[in-house]
Amino acid sequence: MSEKKEIDDLSGTETTGHEWDGIKELNTPLPRWWITIFYACIVWAIGYWIVMPAWPTLNGYTHGLFNHSQRDDVTAKVAALQFARADREKELAHASLTQIQSNPDLLQFAQAEGKAAFGDNCAPCHGSGGQGAHGYPNLNDDVWLWGGKLSDIQHTITVGVRSTAPDTRSSQMPAFGRDAILKPEQVDDLTEYVVHLSGRAADAGAIRRAAPLFADNCAACHGPQGKGNRQYGAPNLTDNEWLYGPTRDDIHDQIWNGHGGVMPTWGGRLSPETIKSLAVYVHGLGGGE
Repeated sequence: MSEKKEIDDLSGTETTGHEWDGIKELNTPLPRWWITIFYACIVWAIGYWIVMPAWPTLNGYTHGLFNHSQRDDVTAKVAALQFARADREKELAHASLTQIQSNPDLLQFAQAEGKAAFGDNCAPCHGSGGQGAHGYPNLNDDVWLWGGKLSDIQHTITVGVRSTAPDTRSSQMPAFGRDAILKPEQVDDLTEYVVHLSGRAADAGAIRRAAPLFADNCAACHGPQGKGNRQYGAPNLTDNEWLYGPTRDDIHDQIWNGHGGVMPTWGGRLSPETIKSLAVYVHGLGGGE
C-alpha cells in the first residue's frame, strides 16, 4: 500500500517528505522551458564535440569534422596583413627618419605601426599613453636623458639602456650610502643640496656643507650647476621632473642606493622598420625635439 502524498495547504504542491525544524520541502517540478533548454544544450554540446576541435589527446587534440583551427585563422590573417603592408614596409626600410616625417602618408603609416608596437612592447613600463611611472620615464614631456631627436630615440630603442647590446646606453649612479662612499650625514646634506637645486627651500647649513661634496662626487656627471649631461644619461637636477620621485625621502633614497633602471635592447628583437616606426611614434607623443 503506497504512502499517501502530503499536499502543502498554502501552495497546493506535493511535498517530498523532508522536513527540518518544521519547514517542509516542496516537490516543485522544474519549469518545462528550463528542461527543454537544458536538454537542448546537451545535444548542442555533443554536436560541438563531434564537429569542432574539443578533446585533448596524448599527441594533440581531436580536430572534429570541420577540422577548424583558430591558430590557422590567425596565421592566415597575419600573413595577409604582412602582404598588405609589404610595400609600405619597403618604403620604411629605405627611407630616413627625416624622409618619413616629410611624407604624410608614410608618416601616418609609421605612426600607426609604431602605436601598435608600443602597445605590445613598451606600454607595460611606460604606460599605454607613454605617461611613465615611478622609475619609468614619461615620454610625453620634453625631458630626455639621452636626447629627444628622432635619431636619439631610434638609437636608444635599438641598443637599450644598461642592457645586453655591446653599445647599450650605459651610466651608473653610485650608491653613496649603501656602499659607504659617503657618511649618512653627508647623504642627508646632499639631499638638501639637491632640493635646493630644484628651487625649493632647503637647510642653509646643509647646502654650505654639501657644496664641496657635490663638486667632488656629483658634478662630473650632473654638471657644476646640476643641469645634467646627456652624454652620461645624467638627469637635470634643477627642473621639477623626477624619475624616482621628488620628495626628500625619494631623493635621499636615490643618493643612498643609486637606482638605475634597464631598458631592453630591441635591436634584433624588432625589425629595423618597426624600430623606425616606434621612434616616429614616441617622437610624436609630444616631447620629441
